[in-house]
Amino acid sequence: MISQTVISELPDRLKGMLFGVIAAVTYGMNPLFTLPLYREGLSPDSVLFYRYAFGILLLVCWSVLRKIPLSVPLKDIPLLLFGGLLMACSSLFLFLSYQKMDAGIASTLLFTYPILTVIFMTLFFHEKTCWGKILSILLATSGVGVLCRSENGAVLNLTGVFLVFMSSLSYAIYLVSVKVTRMKLYSPEILAFYSILFGFPLFLIRLDFGTNIQALSTPLSWLCTCSLALFPTIISLAATAASIHLAGPTATAVLGALEPATAVFIGVLIFHEPLTFRLLIGLLLIGSAAILCAFDSEKFSSA
Repeated sequence: MISQTVISELPDRLKGMLFGVIAAVTYGMNPLFTLPLYREGLSPDSVLFYRYAFGILLLVCWSVLRKIPLSVPLKDIPLLLFGGLLMACSSLFLFLSYQKMDAGIASTLLFTYPILTVIFMTLFFHEKTCWGKILSILLATSGVGVLCRSENGAVLNLTGVFLVFMSSLSYAIYLVSVKVTRMKLYSPEILAFYSILFGFPLFLIRLDFGTNIQALSTPLSWLCTCSLALFPTIISLAATAASIHLAGPTATAVLGALEPATAVFIGVLIFHEPLTFRLLIGLLLIGSAAILCAFDSEKFSSA
């Protein structure tokens, strides 16, 4: 109750930034729950099938408890279907890339989507891009470049890089679509529900309509799939939609710099990866970019 009261009293732009941080951090948890499932032999399609299926069930339960109606006009179904397919493609490309390269590198490369978002909003929708936002993108991109650089100078897997780029492109188009179409009229819960609902059939089809689904055989696999459905899916999608409504797609995208930072922290704390000077510099650049974006967007909104 106290936290809800405090959040409700914040300016809309600041609330949007807060939701953007939540969306980025939770989405950055993807490797934490995905890699253990890969180690148990599950394919990306099976993992995503369970992730989306459990996500639908959780959102239906949540809507019933909160008495949130999930009905939408028929004229908006094609648009919501488009959004769902974008999210499903983004998830699929990212999870496939985990098989081609280190998950931490894939998570950092995914951060190219803020650049694509800014380009789309500037070229096609004439959004004003101030110097502070440009600087934040340059800082964040530099941080990602530092984090992605191999210690031994090895060349990254080109197939993996292409898959991550396609994931980034799909996500950038989704962010812009939520802002400039009728999807902006819907609550975060409804957007999250239909994004998952209409993305789910993609994995069902890829699994030969369910005939090739791999079973969850251990308590760890059940825990990881439920966590995937809750944190990087439901919470992240709902927070992303709220952030876009309140802060805009560009600010939401730039705050996504916290995604690779989250992946790095997970690698260090959970998987005991070394915390090198290179990682510290990258995190510093990314954190500075996120803070600059937040202050710059707040200043711009109040001008």
